[in-house]
Amino acid sequence: MSDSPLFSERLNRRAFLGASALGAASMALSACTTTEVVTPPPVAAAPPDAAFGDTATMYAARTDEGYQLPAIPVAKLDPKFVRQIVADPTGEKPGTIVVDVSEHFLYLVRDGGKAIRYGVSLGKAGFGWTGSAVVQARKKWPVWTPPPEMIQRRPELAKFKDGMPPGPQSPLGARALYLFRDGKDTMYRLHGTPEWDSIGKNASSGCVRFMNQDIIDLYSRVNGPAQVFVRPNLSAAGKIMAVSSRTAEPIDAGVPKDAEFLK
Repeated sequence: MSDSPLFSERLNRRAFLGASALGAASMALSACTTTEVVTPPPVAAAPPDAAFGDTATMYAARTDEGYQLPAIPVAKLDPKFVRQIVADPTGEKPGTIVVDVSEHFLYLVRDGGKAIRYGVSLGKAGFGWTGSAVVQARKKWPVWTPPPEMIQRRPELAKFKDGMPPGPQSPLGARALYLFRDGKDTMYRLHGTPEWDSIGKNASSGCVRFMNQDIIDLYSRVNGPAQVFVRPNLSAAGKIMAVSSRTAEPIDAGVPKDAEFLK
């Protein structure tokens, strides 16, 4: 009967389910039409690359030159920023380094039409730089000395005016490659950073940051002067725009005296 307790219970249950379905549909429609940018959840790390082993091993904790490097939480990395071998998109000769500013990638060109691609962090607005240079010097675990211009902007750095000792928290990280043009320091560096979560973003003061495990890898592969191109993108137009006389905002006081100069 229509007024039986069992019928009422069924009716109420149907009404509840119908309301739930309408609510879900409304939420789905709202999600489709909203103008807000929804931040996706962290994605899984990239699959293993035969050249480097599995991702967890690449970014595992390690002892390097007596310093303890913490592991990178690979589950929180976007797979495209994990070190990997790709088809070379630059067209440059092997040994050349190309930074694609638009995609936050750095390529080390290899033989056979391949390149090693690293995810990087680039300069903040106002500190961007594109151009060509040469890796002329390199240093493991460099001392970081903020230049006077930086101390003026950030007085709290005055305590490091004579140099911040190297270590996992140093802004220059585990390695630094120093870029020169026409024999002069451009003040542009390729270097490590403890801020692994800045990779893929514009976060540095004019240089190219790597996860420390990645700059260690790149450093091991650059044993002589290497041509570097920093380009707004990898298009033909970007290549033409690549040469600039502008130098980067200094992030340190110069090349340390004990750096290895490449010949």
